[in-house]
Amino acid sequence: MIDEVKLWEECIDFHGHFCGGLTIGFKAAIYAMEILNIERSKDEELVCIAENDSCSIDGIQYVAGCTVGKGNLLFRLRGKQAYNFYNRKTGDSVRLILKEKKRSKEDMLNMDGSEIFDKTPIKFELPESARIFKSYDCEICGERTADYFMREQEGKKVCLDCFKDYDRFL
Repeated sequence: MIDEVKLWEECIDFHGHFCGGLTIGFKAAIYAMEILNIERSKDEELVCIAENDSCSIDGIQYVAGCTVGKGNLLFRLRGKQAYNFYNRKTGDSVRLILKEKKRSKEDMLNMDGSEIFDKTPIKFELPESARIFKSYDCEICGERTADYFMREQEGKKVCLDCFKDYDRFL
C-alpha cells in the first residue's frame, strides 16, 4: 500500500505547485494502477497515452513512472481529460475520463478514483514498445538525427527541418 500523503507532497515538489490539474493526474495514476494491479513502472510495463498535455501529466509521470524518455508516456492530443493506461504484462487496459462534476482540488484528494473518473474501454490498440534508431548526420545542416526522422531529398539524407516538402498542390 502506498503512502498517498507522502507521495502527494513529493508530487507537488516535482511539479512545483498544488493545482487542480496535478490532482487529476495524481488520482488518475493511482486509480489506474489499482485497476490494472500494477506498481510504478520501472521500464515500459505500464503505459499511459494521455489525450491532453495539461498539468495532470506531471502527476502521471511522478506516480506511475510513465515518461516520454522511457517511451511509456505517449500523447494522442484530443483536448480531453482522458488517460489510457495499459499493463503490458497482462494486456489489461483502462481509459479514465474525468467526470463533469464541480469539486475542489482539495476534495478530489480525499475521493476515490471511481468518484472522479468514468472507466471506459480504450478505442485504439497499444503501440509497440519504444525502438532505438540509428542516427545519421543531416547532409544539409549536419545535425545528428534518428533515421526514422530522415528523408531522402535530391540524393541526400536530410532531417525534417531541412526537408522541403512538395506542396505545389493546394
